[in-house]
Amino acid sequence: MMGAEHRSVGGVQMDFVKAGDARVKRVIYPAGFRWSTHMKQIVGTDLCMHAHLGFLAKGHLQIQYADGITEDLIAPQVVAIEPGHDGWVVGEESAVLIEFDFEKDTLNRLGMETFHHHRLLPKAE
Repeated sequence: MMGAEHRSVGGVQMDFVKAGDARVKRVIYPAGFRWSTHMKQIVGTDLCMHAHLGFLAKGHLQIQYADGITEDLIAPQVVAIEPGHDGWVVGEESAVLIEFDFEKDTLNRLGMETFHHHRLLPKAE
């Protein structure tokens, strides 16, 4: 992407462009990617502690939170992923996420939870 900062970490390709106070990112997760396999040792945490808010433009991701809740994300789809998750690409094609963030202030600026909490729905009477 023209004018973008490019990084590659754990096999994931990332392009960043500043937009006002935010960043717009294109993140390409290759087929076979799993956060706990490819990023855990690089980052040094048991789970991904970043929030992800954006649009899954291509591919299929699964996210599993520490409480065991799993989400299936299939493009095209808007995604809001809270910190405290593992994630992996499903299938043989890469997944492309267009993401919006405010670097270290993302959770606060987007009003997202600091960690995933399983929400129980009230029982019908």
